[in-house]
Formats: sequence, C-alpha cells, structure tokens
Amino acid sequence: MSYLEAKEKYSNLGVDTENAMEILKNIPISLHCWQGDDVRGFDTDPDKPLTGGIQTTGNYPGRARTFEELTSDIDTVLGLIPGKVKLNLHASYAIFEKGDFADRDRLETRHFKKWVDFCKERGLGCDFNPTFFSHPKCDPLTLSSPNEKTRKFWIDHGKACIRISSYLANELNCECIMNIWTGDGFKDIPADRMGPRQRYRESLDEILSETYDFSKVKPCVESKVFGIGVEAYTVGSAEFALGYSAANRGKCIPLMDNGHYHPTELVSDKISSLLTFFPEIALHITRGVRWDSDHVVLFDDETREIAREIVRCGGVDGKVKIALDYFDASINRISAWVTGYRSLQKALLFALLQPNNTLQSLQNTGDFTTLMVLQEDLRSAPFGDVWEEYCIRQNKPADGMWLPKIKKYEETVLSKRG
Repeated sequence: MSYLEAKEKYSNLGVDTENAMEILKNIPISLHCWQGDDVRGFDTDPDKPLTGGIQTTGNYPGRARTFEELTSDIDTVLGLIPGKVKLNLHASYAIFEKGDFADRDRLETRHFKKWVDFCKERGLGCDFNPTFFSHPKCDPLTLSSPNEKTRKFWIDHGKACIRISSYLANELNCECIMNIWTGDGFKDIPADRMGPRQRYRESLDEILSETYDFSKVKPCVESKVFGIGVEAYTVGSAEFALGYSAANRGKCIPLMDNGHYHPTELVSDKISSLLTFFPEIALHITRGVRWDSDHVVLFDDETREIAREIVRCGGVDGKVKIALDYFDASINRISAWVTGYRSLQKALLFALLQPNNTLQSLQNTGDFTTLMVLQEDLRSAPFGDVWEEYCIRQNKPADGMWLPKIKKYEETVLSKRG
C-alpha cells in the first residue's frame, strides 16, 4: 500500500496523517550517551567493575573508550534516526585535558565545553545527570549516608551539576532536564528506614538551594523499586520521589523510569495520575524484563501504551520530557541505540494516528463494544506506510535499510578498536 492510500484510510477514521508527522518531528527525545560505552564514562578506571546498582552484561566488541570514539558512534546514530534529538549526558562523561582532572564534587562547566561544541555543531539540546555510582566515595550510600563527609561530597557534586546544567541550557538555548537518581539502599532488611530518607531529603534540599532558572533547568527526582545489592530497601522509593517532587513544585519535577517499578506496575497507567497534579513530568523509557530494567526499547505493547498516554494527555506540547535509558553490551551498541530510538518514534507516531477524540467519545457514552472493536482494527491500520513516508521526509533510511550501514561501520571502525 502506498502512503497516499494509507493517508486516505486514516482520513476515513478522522485522522490527519500530515498533522501527525508534523507533530512527531518536533517532539524532543533525549538520546542517552551511555549506551555507547556500557556506562563507563571517562572519570574512572575502565578495568574496574561498575558499582552502585549499575551493571552491564555482554562483551560485544567495539565499545567506545574515548570522547572521539563515542561521538563518532553518536554521529552514526544521528544519521539513522528521524525526529528532534537531544543528547543526554552523565557527569562521568566530563572531558579532562591533560592535568585538568577534577573529582565529581569539583566539576566545572569547562569540563563539558567539548560536549557543548559537539551539540552546537549538530543543533542538539542536552540533558544532564549527576553520577551517584561507580566511585570510591559511594560508601555504599551517597546522599543518604550517615557519614557527613560522604554526604557533603555528593551534595557538592549535585550542586556542581546544577551549575553545569545551567551552562548547557544557556549555551544551547534549550531547557536542560537534570535527573537525580541514586542507588542508595540495603541488600538486607534495614534496622532504620526513616533515617536514610530524612538525610536524602535534606541532601536534595541542599542541592536545590543552588541558584538556577527553573524555566531553563528542570531538576528531577527518579525512583526505583530495588537494585543490584539493594534488594531489600531502596531509599529513593516511588513514594519518596513523588512526595519530594510534590513538596517542591517549582523547584523539581518527578521522573518515572518504566523499568523501576514492580513488574505488575505499568508507567503507562501512572502518566495521567501524575499530570493531574504536576504541570510537567519526565520519563526514562526503557524495557524491563523480570527484574532487569535496561533492555533495548522495542515497539511493544507497553511502549505503545506509554506513547498513547503521552499523546492523550497532551504531553507532546512539552509537559512530558522524554528520554531513553538502557544499555546492552551483548549486541552491536549502535544498533541498540537506533532500534530503541526508532521504536519510540514509531510508538509516538502510532499514538498520533489514533482517532483519540472518537475513542474518548465511545468511552464516555458507554459504547465499549465499538471501542474494543475499533481499537483492535487500528492495530492493522496501514501505520507502516506512514512511518516509511515520515522517514523519507526526514531524509533517514526506512526500515530494512539502516542495518547494513551499521554493519559497514562495524567492519571499518568498530572492529579496529582493541
């Protein structure tokens, strides 16, 4: 079926495919830098294991080891994904010139100038994340540690990241979403649950006391149900993160990672609840498999449902800040990046091609029979032809055309890395 035939079929359903593609191309999605190097960053020993609840599996050849290698890989990805791209950095990706190393509590804007130059040359915005893991000063707690020196180190790190986020927002003329997540918690049953959470709250208060323009920098608080080595208790639980965000509206917003909840909880069901009370929320979109939260995003049921809720709730106007967050070292890392990004774009286009007003009317009038039948019929609507047309208009390869380009890059570039 051609695009024009698909356009007519959707028009008969009351859907404007041209409008859907126009909206999609302007929805920012943040591309996470850490897929390219297995969350290693540039400020720790690459031969030592990750710590603080972070772990990658697999040893596929070609991992990026330097700024130049990582940005080369990102450029390859950018050539294969349609839409409006932002970059998402962790603080551990600071660039240190010879003799200019700074520990995380002393990071400065100059350590990210190369990233700013990279983004400017490509017209990208940039989001940011303090890195509260894989560091000797994880004791193993960070912002919730009872050790005052440890806690101060990480508070100072958070404050430095606020300043860096402001720098990114101003230099790139684009709001910077600064996400705070820690793996703080305990492997076994704690004797004190309240104390760490009180300290965590006080630490966040101190971080957010740093001066910043909330219209440009959006600090987030991200929760997690549990992590590796903190199976019994996580300080930053969902209730904690939502409670803190609610108590500090105008200073931070909540962030939900759909791999950070119990497997029977669905973030797609939570989006409308949060938007009832928060003017803005943020999402890290991943794919959870059993206990693991960081598989490559696919065009699966939950990804589609998350996208539908973003569209239905008016989130495409900027109320919902969207980023990817996963890391797979068992397959070609660039393919993982591209697959996840294109899958999320597909899900958003699929959502924009729904006759949402009609579906809502059927629900409100109690015609659940027609609602079910129409929702099922839409699954086989000619979505793929609209997606192909969108890729063509974005001057990006259609499905089935981009993997050979990655295979060629693997042969000529990745295979040459040690």
